[in-house]
Amino acid sequence: MLGLRTRRQIANRAMVGLSMLATAVGLFWLGWIMLTTLRYGLGALSTRLFTQMTPPPGSEGGLLNAFYGSFVMVLIAIVLGTPIGVLAGTFLAEYHRQTRTGAVIRFVNDILLSAPSIVIGLFVYELLIRRIGHFSGWGGGIALAIIMLPVIVRTTDEMLQLLPANLREAAFALGIPRWKVVSAVLYRAASAGILTGVLLAVARISGETAPLLFTALNNQYWSSSPNGPLANVPVVIFQFAMSPYDSWHELAWAGAFIVTMFVLALAVTSRALLAKGKRGQ
Repeated sequence: MLGLRTRRQIANRAMVGLSMLATAVGLFWLGWIMLTTLRYGLGALSTRLFTQMTPPPGSEGGLLNAFYGSFVMVLIAIVLGTPIGVLAGTFLAEYHRQTRTGAVIRFVNDILLSAPSIVIGLFVYELLIRRIGHFSGWGGGIALAIIMLPVIVRTTDEMLQLLPANLREAAFALGIPRWKVVSAVLYRAASAGILTGVLLAVARISGETAPLLFTALNNQYWSSSPNGPLANVPVVIFQFAMSPYDSWHELAWAGAFIVTMFVLALAVTSRALLAKGKRGQ
């Protein structure tokens, strides 16, 4: 019979081997996706991609209006979601850290974090789009803000809780009110982590398609106002990839490549900021 120590060593090596196998499988598919996107997307890049509008069927063009629409809706989401998420995370970390209310809010936030984006798009459609009677870039921005909100709440909550207690005690000892301690001391100490959460949330919403199909839909023409249907890169990729036209397929690959590189850049930046924040503590 094998001894207890030997059995534990065998079980440990087996689990390590399975973990390495799972990691290799995941990296294989990730590498395949990246290489395929790089292969087809890089070859489809051209100057007209950033200077021309989305073309009619069978024609050539660019994605200028789609880039602009995506930028506007992501900006709306950042403006709406960031302050609400940071304040909600502050509320949980500083005022309801160990309370039942805080636990319930964190549980609901975790549910929202894993909610399907198409459900959020349908919610905004029923709440806003049906009432105003037409698709709207504002609706797309609100849907994206709801998606990014739980990410910012969770990150802000955790970053503030990681700060040492003596930082708060030192500020309180000087007679500083709590709101001033939070805004002038804690936010400054946790700024790198909070900014990391915002960047990760932006990366999370950059490629969302389903909620925009219910809210902003698409627009083949240039539209600077979010009051109506607004072109956006994810929906253009979805529609062009499903089309029978080779020129549209090229634009879809080019859009997918740019979105992938944008998300990758945000991920690398967020990691760098988080590492810099840890070194500064």
